[in-house]
Amino acid sequence: MIDAIRENPVAALVVACEIAFWVFLAAAVLARYGLHWRRTSTVLLLCEPVLEVVLLVATVGDLLRGAEPTWTHGLAALYLGFTVGFGKLTVHKVDAWVAYRFAGGPAPEPRPREGAAARSHEWRLWGRVVVAWLVSCGVLGVLMLIATEPAQREVLVFWAGRATLVLVGWLVFGPVWSELSTRARPQSVSAR
Repeated sequence: MIDAIRENPVAALVVACEIAFWVFLAAAVLARYGLHWRRTSTVLLLCEPVLEVVLLVATVGDLLRGAEPTWTHGLAALYLGFTVGFGKLTVHKVDAWVAYRFAGGPAPEPRPREGAAARSHEWRLWGRVVVAWLVSCGVLGVLMLIATEPAQREVLVFWAGRATLVLVGWLVFGPVWSELSTRARPQSVSAR
């Protein structure tokens, strides 16, 4: 295990950042709803973006120190994109659920299943995917600039391709599917 961490410190850091994300989030909701320490909760939530900065600096620093780009650098770029695109939404969803479940808050709104609301929801989610893709590809672009050999860039281009595949797949099976399926269904006839 220790050898694997030594061989792939960026991968270990991605895992550590993911674990830390959930630890900070759990601590924040515990502080907010269990202990009623709103300021402490806010400080804990502000630690979340620090994790992304640490991962970005470590990933870029690893290549600047002469490491050869590997799948771990691509994974770090995609992780950064995902956390920027979906991190805030995840925090809000968890916060709303905990407020409802343990603090007497209102029930979280369910995801709309049909109609214009469902289509709008799917387009908003896809917008988050676009943000994640832009951040991921931006980080991959920076890493490609640091890579010294064209052959070293191939693994990073591969990850950009994967990110693009997710972007297109989400478009097709998210908003486009929702548009086609909700328009194909006959509208319910109102009772007379």
